Amino acid sequence: MPVVGMTLSPFLSAVLALGIHFSTYIGEVYRSGIEGVDNGQWEASTALNLSTRQKWTKIILPQAIPPTIPMLGNYLIILFKEVPLAATIGVLGILQLGKDYGATTWNYVEPLTIVAGLFLLLSYPSAIMIKKLEKRVNRRFDKNGALQ
Repeated sequence: MPVVGMTLSPFLSAVLALGIHFSTYIGEVYRSGIEGVDNGQWEASTALNLSTRQKWTKIILPQAIPPTIPMLGNYLIILFKEVPLAATIGVLGILQLGKDYGATTWNYVEPLTIVAGLFLLLSYPSAIMIKKLEKRVNRRFDKNGALQ
């Protein structure tokens, strides 16, 4: 990008890179959820003469979104693990702060243990919340996937 006269800050570059990277995966998750809706549901909504908006909001999305929740949760946890990679382009994160402290004091165990604890404090509650959300959403559906 500097060749064409455009430069970005390291933080903005990291946000764009991670955003584009994960948006492709999340787009595929939603696509698979939508393709998982039975063709009969599409045909029934057409037979009922529902508008496109009603078809999507009343029939398709309520059946497509719940199966995607576990996959989206996995990508959230993966995002926690990949954010420290932004340090390679100069974004100062908590992992880099731990490494820098270790380099100045020759004491790596404590700062890296604190960093690991912080990652655990962020990712574990997120995983629990995703599991609760999945259970809450799936309670609305019977074992065949029909809305109760």
